Amino acid sequence: MNASNEIIAEGAVLVRGSVIEAVGPASDLMAQYPGAEVTRLDDRLIMPGLVNSHHHSGVLRGTAEHLPVWEWLRLHIDPMHRVLQPAEAEAASWLCYAEGLLSGTTTVVDMWRYMQGSARAAEVLGNRLVTVNYVGEHPQHDYFDTLDDNEAMLDEWSGGAGGRIYPWVGLEHLFYADEAGQQRAIALAKKYNTGFYTHCSESEIELAEFDSRYGSRPMFALEKLGFFDVPKTMLAHAVWLDDSEIELIARRGVGVSHNPVSNMKLASGMAPVAEYLAAGVAVGIGTDGEKENNNLDMFEEMKVASLLGKLRKMDAAAMDSWAVLQMATTGGARALGLSHEIGSLEPGKKADLIAVRTDTPRMTPLIGDGIYANLHHNLVHAVRGSDVDLTMVDGRVVVEGGELLSADLRDVIDRARAVVPGLFERRSAYLAGVDEPGGVFAAQAAAPAPAPTSMKD
Repeated sequence: MNASNEIIAEGAVLVRGSVIEAVGPASDLMAQYPGAEVTRLDDRLIMPGLVNSHHHSGVLRGTAEHLPVWEWLRLHIDPMHRVLQPAEAEAASWLCYAEGLLSGTTTVVDMWRYMQGSARAAEVLGNRLVTVNYVGEHPQHDYFDTLDDNEAMLDEWSGGAGGRIYPWVGLEHLFYADEAGQQRAIALAKKYNTGFYTHCSESEIELAEFDSRYGSRPMFALEKLGFFDVPKTMLAHAVWLDDSEIELIARRGVGVSHNPVSNMKLASGMAPVAEYLAAGVAVGIGTDGEKENNNLDMFEEMKVASLLGKLRKMDAAAMDSWAVLQMATTGGARALGLSHEIGSLEPGKKADLIAVRTDTPRMTPLIGDGIYANLHHNLVHAVRGSDVDLTMVDGRVVVEGGELLSADLRDVIDRARAVVPGLFERRSAYLAGVDEPGGVFAAQAAAPAPAPTSMKD
């Protein structure tokens, strides 16, 4: 996944410590480094680990389905956040990061709560993690993490787990913070020389709300408020940008996470990804959360990204396989400002790589070059995450033979299952309480509820 999309038949990657030292034909590297320990991966394809550029940990998979977004938020997601406890949040991260590693994701951007637990999970499991606290700094959205929580994460975990933890500043949505909270978020990102991450322009309804509040389209409001003046800004979804906004974020170096499955499931719309790429915007691919996907398979996400891009343009040649592979690897790395470390198999970069089985019906036939070359098409349109045989992060093998090595998967699953009943019971009790006369739901009926400013949690 270098600039020329180079394919090396019978190739090898030389790893020293946590870093790639050389990439080339196996015979050449073995001759140059006769003392190196050799791991043979016959019938395997080695490629960079995948970068999941937008994700939420969670344990609501399959329990919040087929609802309009406002009802989905009101009945399922926001009440969950109100009653969520730290142990439950941590168990969710263990589960989700394990699923990601098993299916080839080596770096995940997780917007979640109580993220010290998420960092502990990543430290043991071995994935690379960009933490984004789920922050609400507004009286109507006081059931999320706070910027104090976010700053504690920045203090405690920056550079943690041998440099695999990258805390960022987060806001669930611009509307989930008052003016003081917005400006403090910007100040924190500058103080800690880190990134700022938020959802924006996921739903069409946001356009009118931004116009009402700020008299402009969303990207121009973000720029005016100062959110593009931080070291790095990244937006999840960005479905409803017009040409002027695309030009603006390209010029300001704003990254975007494209989340096609979530955007389809919640009927948010089809993002103008081809236009982003043509303008030079750094675009990654994200699964979003387990409740709006409902899995964390980045190979599936690549296929959907390609197909949705073709449908949006009504052009079968749109969103070709190389472009999609780039978004899932180098594009995600560039959007996060980490392209100097991850995203491709090149000397000097971190040894984050995966081996995909090629001895499967889905990879047959496999043709590496010539007019019928199909290796890249197979990876995008045929492979599943379960075809990943080996996952290495920072030079450490954490999945081998399709089995998780860094933790007992059965324990991870059991731990997640154990927290679900209590979480659901407390959420049900909360909903029953607020639905009584004089409760929150009654108050919402008496006075107009705030606009559903974000089409997701």
